[in-house]
Amino acid sequence: MADKRKLQGEIDRCLKKVSEGVEQFEDIWQKLHNAANANQKEKYEADLKKEIKKLQRLRDQIKTWVASNEIKDKRQLIDNRKLIETQMERFKVVERETKTKAYSKEGLGLAQKVDPAQKEKEEVGQWLTNTIDTLNMQVDQFESEVESLSVQTRKKKGDKDKQDRIEGLKRHIEKHRYHVRMLETILRMLDNDSILVDAIRKIKDDVEYYVDSSQDPDFEENEFLYDDLDLEDIPQALVA
Repeated sequence: MADKRKLQGEIDRCLKKVSEGVEQFEDIWQKLHNAANANQKEKYEADLKKEIKKLQRLRDQIKTWVASNEIKDKRQLIDNRKLIETQMERFKVVERETKTKAYSKEGLGLAQKVDPAQKEKEEVGQWLTNTIDTLNMQVDQFESEVESLSVQTRKKKGDKDKQDRIEGLKRHIEKHRYHVRMLETILRMLDNDSILVDAIRKIKDDVEYYVDSSQDPDFEENEFLYDDLDLEDIPQALVA
């Protein structure tokens, strides 16, 4: 009993830190978006990075507890883990914006000479990178839910709804990983100038539909999405 009280005390302290950390993250986020100059923005971006690292450490601890058999009711833990993951996703947006601005500064002196074809290539490359990031984040969320449900079904055997949900999530994970592999291959082909930007643009709508709607009950996937890109014929060095 004393051990349980001690564990609950640790959990309560951790969740309190999550709440405070998310509040602090939100405060810095607002300051960043209201910053008047580049120096202020850089400072707030650095502060935001420190805060997200603290939250990620708390998330690691929460994931350990979610996987533990000692804790019966894990709803609070799962909710707080998801709350942290939402902030992680928001921070990724800031990071992407920072990188884009850095590239822009480097090329500022050559702004008038930018090749439109190169600009298109960079935009499509950024879209591929962002899409891969989003799919990987969704895979992390699916795996966390599988982990949580698996613990619950071990305690309460024969829970068909939970078992069906686990199987469904595993199918989503497998399919997401397939799309990540395809998109990473296309990104490498783009970097090596072995695929046309126009060919990638043709699949953009279908890929975005998959990312946004693949979990909807009435989702219908285009099974021939990548067929026109002839990915089967590309050199193995690009796939590796």
